[in-house]
Amino acid sequence: MKRLLATLALLAAAASPANAHPLDPALLDINESPSGLVAVRWSVPVAQPLGAAPLQPVLPTTCRATTSPQVEAGDVRAVARWSLECDSPGLTGARIGIDGLRERGTDALLRIQRADGSVTQTVLRGERDRLTLGAVSSRGEVFADYLRLGWEHILLGIDHLLFVLGLLLLVRGRQALFWTVTSFTVGHSITLALAALGLVDFPPRLMEVLIAATILVLALELARPAPERRGLMARSPWATAFAFGLLHGVGFAGALSEVGLPRHEIPAALLAFNLGIEAGQLAFIAAMMAARAALQGLPVRWPTAARALPAYAIGSLSAYWILERTWSMLAA
Repeated sequence: MKRLLATLALLAAAASPANAHPLDPALLDINESPSGLVAVRWSVPVAQPLGAAPLQPVLPTTCRATTSPQVEAGDVRAVARWSLECDSPGLTGARIGIDGLRERGTDALLRIQRADGSVTQTVLRGERDRLTLGAVSSRGEVFADYLRLGWEHILLGIDHLLFVLGLLLLVRGRQALFWTVTSFTVGHSITLALAALGLVDFPPRLMEVLIAATILVLALELARPAPERRGLMARSPWATAFAFGLLHGVGFAGALSEVGLPRHEIPAALLAFNLGIEAGQLAFIAAMMAARAALQGLPVRWPTAARALPAYAIGSLSAYWILERTWSMLAA
């Protein structure tokens, strides 16, 4: 086990942090077979903050490894698989967890399938980094966990927030802004639900490129002087926001698919994750509107050229993402 953890630590240290996904928690997946053997899958993001404490799975002391860990390192995640044999009564009453969550200030997902087919799934964090097998997480606990995951995902998802910022800069008038943001919300809520439930499936790398392309299109519209904005995006921003929201929803679902949905509380988890995204989005909009009001209230005469800076900044970053993600997709 020590050799396994050392291997994963080396993989993480050698990785580039640019490849990390905003929502990329560690995952400890444990599957107990009727024969008593336990299959373990330990998945961690290869990009780690410098000086961060290593995350380490904590398994029952009554279990021992029967196979050597098989480690696979990808561009984004390192995955190790091995098998355990546990003394009677197997995983019943076992205490399982992940060390390093408190020091890292992060969350991790624990998913356990018992020999009887029951599934226990929960989110571990610093103040609750252990689980004693027994009761399944309550609906309230599941709701709170996935609400927090949705909140964290949108606030760390720079590409999604950049698109929302572009909408704030493009649309004038509170009523028009309300309907535009609402349309974006409806769009990504639809595809988030469909993709998370496995009803539709899209190539994740291609969708990441298209998401970056939506931001570039918005930036190009912002770069035009207001009197020259006569396209569909300027005339019906709500329609464009809805269409682009469909693409962004697939990106949200891609992050959620790695975490997974608890079988016993799928509707509650999906609703909570979506509400967490909306809460984070509204908090971001409120912060940006407050910042804009504060800047407008300053006794400063801003040069005319400064108005184009946000459009060029958003466009440059989105163009970089398109190139980076296209290269990553072609190299895969």
